[in-house]
Amino acid sequence: MSRQPAAVRPAAGTGSGRLAARRASGRPAARSARAARGRRNRWLPPQHGAWAMLLLPYVAAVGVTGPRWLHLPVLGVGLAGYLFSYYALLAVKTGRPDRIRPQLLVYGGATALLGVPVLLARPAVLGYVPLYAVLLAVNVGHARLRRERALLNDLASVAQSLLMVFVVATVAEVPPADLVGVAAAVGVYLVGTVLYVKTMIRERGSARYRWASLAYHLVVLALAVVAGWGPAVAAVFALLLLRAGVLPGRRLSPVRVGLIEMVGTLLVLAAVVARWA
Repeated sequence: MSRQPAAVRPAAGTGSGRLAARRASGRPAARSARAARGRRNRWLPPQHGAWAMLLLPYVAAVGVTGPRWLHLPVLGVGLAGYLFSYYALLAVKTGRPDRIRPQLLVYGGATALLGVPVLLARPAVLGYVPLYAVLLAVNVGHARLRRERALLNDLASVAQSLLMVFVVATVAEVPPADLVGVAAAVGVYLVGTVLYVKTMIRERGSARYRWASLAYHLVVLALAVVAGWGPAVAAVFALLLLRAGVLPGRRLSPVRVGLIEMVGTLLVLAAVVARWA
């Protein structure tokens, strides 16, 4: 291929030349940003909604029982255990545990070390291990089939996060039965979030999911009223019903969907703690 003659090649200062220069200068920055994201994703899962699912049951339960020093290692076990399970399931999915061995060792070791003081002080928490194992088996099965986004898999993850309510109660030496209402209110919110977010992102065009989400939120509002969860909780679920009915179909970015859910999470937390504390 012959080179473009110098007489007709754009000078570096002309419009097309400046555009080419900007593109060239932007490539290293773009590559650097992608590399930074890659390094971050090696150690932190790119699942931002999972953190709310992890923290809401814990913070709500601590707010109701009152804080104990053992709640700190319990939080550490919950966070490290989630990170370990994420990379363990990734190993199951890909069949390449060697690629993520450092993450498995670090997060698995942290989970074990943080769990030691909890087990020594409150051995009764071992009673929750079989329930966690059953729910984790559901996650493993879906990871093998590469169906992590299936509704049943999401519901199993919600159930795992809800067990934290009862772990917190056991550590605080509060009868777990006293926090059934807390777990129920937080649980129906998290399940509703799973359905609603699917209507906004992965199932955006599905009328079936949209109607299922709307019907579910209507039933939850009725449950909050009938169960006597109080006017604050009922008001929050009324707002959640409104967002499930109005927002699907609107083209909101995932960031905006996440910010709206963050507000919803904080409202649920405040209402639940005010009702049961």
